[in-house]
Amino acid sequence: MEEYKLSLTSIKNILTFRYDSTKETLLPKLTWKDFVEHDVTNPADFVEKSIISSIKKSVGNSKKISLALSAGVDSTLMLALLRKTFPDVTINAISFKFAESVDESTQAEKIAQLFDASHKVVFVENYLKELPRAISIIKAPFWDLHWYHVVKEAKSASNFLVSGDGGDELFGGYTFRYEKFLSLVNSKSSILEKIKAYLQCHERDWVPDQEKVFGEKTSFSWDEIYSILKPYFDNPLPALAQVFLADFNGKLLYNWLPLNTAFHQYFGIVPVTPILSSEMISYATHLPYDLKYNKQDNVGKILLRKILSKYLSENLIPPTKQGFSVDTINLWKSHGSKLCDYYLSNSRIVKEGWISQDWITSHYTKLESEPDIRYVNKFLGLLALEIWYRLFVTKEMKSADTLD
Repeated sequence: MEEYKLSLTSIKNILTFRYDSTKETLLPKLTWKDFVEHDVTNPADFVEKSIISSIKKSVGNSKKISLALSAGVDSTLMLALLRKTFPDVTINAISFKFAESVDESTQAEKIAQLFDASHKVVFVENYLKELPRAISIIKAPFWDLHWYHVVKEAKSASNFLVSGDGGDELFGGYTFRYEKFLSLVNSKSSILEKIKAYLQCHERDWVPDQEKVFGEKTSFSWDEIYSILKPYFDNPLPALAQVFLADFNGKLLYNWLPLNTAFHQYFGIVPVTPILSSEMISYATHLPYDLKYNKQDNVGKILLRKILSKYLSENLIPPTKQGFSVDTINLWKSHGSKLCDYYLSNSRIVKEGWISQDWITSHYTKLESEPDIRYVNKFLGLLALEIWYRLFVTKEMKSADTLD
């Protein structure tokens, strides 16, 4: 297997942000000027027509189409407009159920039936089992790779996979983040205070003693982290719009897009992502903020909900963000703990001087008696880095190996 190197900066970024901002992006980064509000006329009509146009161009004459259906607003709207665009095409809606996690497949089944789509629920018992194969495809140390399972299953039904990717970032889906951020800042907050508040809204990406995670070779500095985020908060945008800017230029550009694209290419899938068309991005970023998020009710995706209400009764439209997700604490108890014990007790990344053995030892003992989701996430991130190292550096693991 070809060797892929990581810089120490990349390692620190991935283990703090869950993305690597040193890489090239597949879409252009946006600036604060892209999120200045513009007056719009009939925005629902424009967005719906843009989605339909994108679907038509991407799918063409295909007779079978796969669709990732989480029962959330984005994927449900994609299903509704896909069916409207192609009344006779076979739609294979795919949902996932992860062991001991929130199960949204029942709701997804109801939605699939309403739009005459076949529906398959894929049960994944050990979320980490095929981690070596997934990491070998993306060539990067990430563990939260649910899209690997989605694309792998979609390929069995069609060469096209429709998804609502980008809906959260462009139309205001991260309501839990907006509510917390706005409660932490005010009109007098400094740039640094807003950066720290934003990081507090991503608390599962890092741990309180983050600087102690790293070894002697990896000099960690919070100032380096702050400097990456500074452009998103050092501008005249309102606080909420600054979060929109940071979210778009964060995990969407540096995690979701490159990783998902790698899976699409590996499995030979054509992604159909209407919300991420260049036309939609240039339009949606300038939408008035109140068409995205209602602060009083803490409801997001206002405009997408309005469009979806034409095709689905209000009681079937979910009030909060939904998506394929795994219960991290239960994953730790069932598989993660023993896997981290096995791979990190004689860790190559510790011997390399990247990660601190003292940090691993002290926190692993604590997690055995009282799992903390932030530290569990960090251990799973270290597990992914260790697997990456053994795949691409020492080459002692193969992509076909499984974590049982």
